[in-house]
Amino acid sequence: MIRVGMALYPEFQLINLAMATAFEYANQSFNKPHFHLTLMSANGGPVRTSAGVEVSTVPFDDTRFDTLLVVGDNDATVGPPALLDFLRFSAGRTRRIGGPCSGAFNLAGAGLLDGRRATTHWFHALKMKHEHPAVKLMDDKIFVHDNGLWTSAGATACIDLALAFIEDDVGPEIAKLTAKKLVVSHRRMGGQSQHSALLEMTPRTDRIHKALAYAKANLAKELSVEALSRIVHLSPRQFSRAFTDETGLTPAKAVERLRLEAARLMVESSSVPIDVIAKDTGFIDPDRMRRAFVRVYAQSPQALRRLSRQA
Repeated sequence: MIRVGMALYPEFQLINLAMATAFEYANQSFNKPHFHLTLMSANGGPVRTSAGVEVSTVPFDDTRFDTLLVVGDNDATVGPPALLDFLRFSAGRTRRIGGPCSGAFNLAGAGLLDGRRATTHWFHALKMKHEHPAVKLMDDKIFVHDNGLWTSAGATACIDLALAFIEDDVGPEIAKLTAKKLVVSHRRMGGQSQHSALLEMTPRTDRIHKALAYAKANLAKELSVEALSRIVHLSPRQFSRAFTDETGLTPAKAVERLRLEAARLMVESSSVPIDVIAKDTGFIDPDRMRRAFVRVYAQSPQALRRLSRQA
């Protein structure tokens, strides 16, 4: 049996308990429970959630867990000292520790994420960078794991994290069946972006919006600053300055993100050859696209395609 502990504290986000349901549904695939979940807190007893309801817990003790999860709260604060002490105590005796959503702040507060790759809810990314600069934050990922420490994006991404644990422990078929029972798509892969590129870039003016729309519709064409500036009748210098001011990205970086998003969708949902995808999305050279994938998604197009087919 795999023992899973979940460390709670007052005002934690109730949605984190969706992970418990994932383990519950996975257990239904076996003759006897495969995952045993324990809810814990510093003093035990009822713990109030951010939604106002209470859940029952047992006190922290020296029980050995295979997997330890620590929740977060809506304000991304660090939990009480007893919680951080428990995390430090457990770090050397637990195979896997996870911090869904703002739970990553508790792992960081305990010093467990120093020098490690991690992610958190996009809304709290700047706070993480400011308060815990030693963390190698990958703020655009669904979940990240680094040497036994797992963190995920916010809200429902905790389900993706639970499904990843289930797949690691009992295989992809059980994880797939669990996802089906949860009525979610089979888990999103860790490197997947938390956002749509176009949704993130919200320009104030029609000119910059027009340039973005043109770029997305013409990824295979030349999309240099000069080419885009001609579309909106601005000089390259004026266009570049206005684009960066309104979107927070340079035109080149924005175009790359649009191309990556389109290429990833084709890689994961079709059997089109990688070199054809590279050409159709404007990368031209498959190796150039591969380098971009590895830099942004930490995996090659071929690896993402294999993972997508397995899912």
